[in-house]
Amino acid sequence: MKRYWKYIRPYLAAFICGPILMIVEVIGEVLLPKFMANIINVGAAQRNVPYIVSMGVVMIITALLMMLGGIGGAYFAAKAAISFSSDLRSDVFDKVQKFSFANLDKFSTGSLVTRLTNDITQVQNLINMALRMMLRAPGMLVGALIMAFVMNAQLALVVLVVMPVLVLLIALVIRVAFPRFEIMQKKLDTLNSTIQEMLINVRVIKSFVRGSYEEEKFARANEDLKESGLAAFKVVILNMPIMMVMMNATTLAVVWFGGKQILAGSMPVGDLTAFTSYIVQILMSLMMLAMVLLQSSRALASLRRITEVLDTQVDLTDEGCSLPEKKVESGRVEFRNVSFRYYKNSQEKVLNKISFVVESGQVLGIIGSTGSGKTTLVSMIPRLYDADEGEVMVDGANVRDYSLRNLREGVGMVLQKNVLFSGTIMENLMWGDENASRGEIERCAADAQAAPFIDTFTDGYETELGQGGVNVSGGQKQRLCIARALLKKPRILILDDSTSAVDTATEARIRESFTSTLRDATKIIIAQRITSVMGADVIAVLDEGSIVGLGTHEELLAGCEAYQEIYYSQMEKEASAS
Repeated sequence: MKRYWKYIRPYLAAFICGPILMIVEVIGEVLLPKFMANIINVGAAQRNVPYIVSMGVVMIITALLMMLGGIGGAYFAAKAAISFSSDLRSDVFDKVQKFSFANLDKFSTGSLVTRLTNDITQVQNLINMALRMMLRAPGMLVGALIMAFVMNAQLALVVLVVMPVLVLLIALVIRVAFPRFEIMQKKLDTLNSTIQEMLINVRVIKSFVRGSYEEEKFARANEDLKESGLAAFKVVILNMPIMMVMMNATTLAVVWFGGKQILAGSMPVGDLTAFTSYIVQILMSLMMLAMVLLQSSRALASLRRITEVLDTQVDLTDEGCSLPEKKVESGRVEFRNVSFRYYKNSQEKVLNKISFVVESGQVLGIIGSTGSGKTTLVSMIPRLYDADEGEVMVDGANVRDYSLRNLREGVGMVLQKNVLFSGTIMENLMWGDENASRGEIERCAADAQAAPFIDTFTDGYETELGQGGVNVSGGQKQRLCIARALLKKPRILILDDSTSAVDTATEARIRESFTSTLRDATKIIIAQRITSVMGADVIAVLDEGSIVGLGTHEELLAGCEAYQEIYYSQMEKEASAS
């Protein structure tokens, strides 16, 4: 509970005022039946009209005060619950933002979306309900019991017989419902993941005419959620019939025994009316408590999932960095016997004893077969992954000694999967530098060969991009991502197969622009086309996680069998194509 106190403390006044104001409503509910009994026993029995009018005025005033208390209590309860969940959602989102790739691999995207939305909403609903019922239900229960015993202790014993049975049945319902709610939330994760995957890959689905397959996949996930939801709510819906049966049985018993007392002359008619109201209030308060407990079972399942995210140990942090103020200046990169596994308990190494040096301003080309570890290798420079063995050095310092912010500020990456965001082209480019001038943005767009196609759009740089940049081609998307990286003015620029969708002439112009735009920056180019790296100062050839060749194009062509195989096979294809 200590963890969640920080979300309560700023809104403590609302957390206190909500339940207290609900007590006003409770006091009114407890008093009104007594007032009505007095009207019947005194006013009606004695035909005392002034008494009836005066008691009626008192009841109206009480009702108005109840209304004010109820509105105020509901307002503060809602304010407290919404504020709590808003702050909690911000912290969970911030935590997810800090996740490394390894952390993100533990949760599906759909699961994280569910935890940030539906799970937190369940907690919010519980807080809102609890604050409204926290004092109201117990207050009504205690108040009605006291009034019932004061009016007729013998008749009130009927309630004491019913209450233990009712509490036992409610406890049984909650015990069965709790695990089913947890299963339901997991099924919701799966459904969200299915929807997200379908929407992201809708073009692939349409091009392969796999719409019917995706519909069936969605139908299965939807059916699973429906079945798990029904399994949970089958138990929950038993709560209301149980309560109603017990309430009606108790009311019937009270009327039966109370009626006998009225006939015997030991109980006024008005007292029986009030007593019946108190019995209803007692059982209603138990019903409210049952509702809170049932909501608690679902909210606690959600809270456990939220806590799982908050408790996740982020394996890439600034903890232990010895040079927090240091920034990347020259861009010199060195790998010293670096090895890496995706799964720490696995014997299979994705990278095995990688060593090389790239001096400031040099161009390193990396080439190799699919799955040889090229992307993983460059991801270690900005610490998207950490090496299991060995050291990754930037400017002579271990990357672990930099603060993550300073290290990543000095590294620009154009990923293999190009990502653009909803918004204008200008807004996307300014991710590289939010303070960049219009001239700088246009210059970087020109260097990335993006300016020619941007100028053809009616709105130019103010053209709205769809989610993920769906309204631009693959080659245009790559050039926009390169322009964004150039605008960052990084000391180390990493291009991960980021020109694969542009023609060779455009790619050559982009590379040529680097000689002026980023003359002093270190450039690391991953490519499938050997022509993309032939002019690099150093070329690393990767095969199954190991460097099998390191040198210039001429040196590798003379002495590296793997490089020769790539070179001659691609040259033959180009020759046959021409």
